[in-house]
Amino acid sequence: MKTLGMIGGVGPESTIDYYKNIIALYRERQRDGSYPQFVINSIDLKKGLDFMYAGKLDSMAGFLLREIEKLPRAGVDFGIIAANTPHTVFDDIASKSPIPLISIVETTCAAAKVRSLKKLALFGTKFTMQSDFYQKVFKREGIDLVVPESKDQDYIHEKYFSELVPGNFLPETRAGLLAIVDRMKAKIDLDGVILAGTELPLILRGESHNGIALLDTGKIHCQAAVDAMFS
Repeated sequence: MKTLGMIGGVGPESTIDYYKNIIALYRERQRDGSYPQFVINSIDLKKGLDFMYAGKLDSMAGFLLREIEKLPRAGVDFGIIAANTPHTVFDDIASKSPIPLISIVETTCAAAKVRSLKKLALFGTKFTMQSDFYQKVFKREGIDLVVPESKDQDYIHEKYFSELVPGNFLPETRAGLLAIVDRMKAKIDLDGVILAGTELPLILRGESHNGIALLDTGKIHCQAAVDAMFS
């Protein structure tokens, strides 16, 4: 059995969700009553966000790489970063990492491909929605991604950091997010929405909305991690 190392804390609420999902998915597969052994390095979210807001992607990559380099000393075999936005610099990190890393973007793309989804909305932080790290992976597989209009991006980003990251999941915010989905669906023939912020599935629970698939990137990532444990 391989040992997973996880970079968590970005943010804390989704790290808790990752922890629970990994345990549940592992126990679905390993039915002898045992629990998975894995290592979590919970890092400083503020430090990472400061680099992102300042546009210091090299500093962000260096910060994450230093934290990843601590994991092999704890005996891990491979790693994940339990968040979407840090994957802005995933390619740079993965090429220098002392352990193999599983990408949330690649695993989500694979899940969309299996479901034959061809046109998806991308929800997340503005860093994620306005960067190309999702777009280039999905384009390679012939899947179109569309982002919300500017004012809706502002709404998602603001609610994400002011409410979801601190753990406040309000019914009116859920309604506001789903209204954006409905407006986009009215204009574009969407197959689904990528919840490319790992706190988003905590407020948009369920596998679909009005027939539109909701892709929980965190749970997809956890499944890939558990599969790798057994590989």
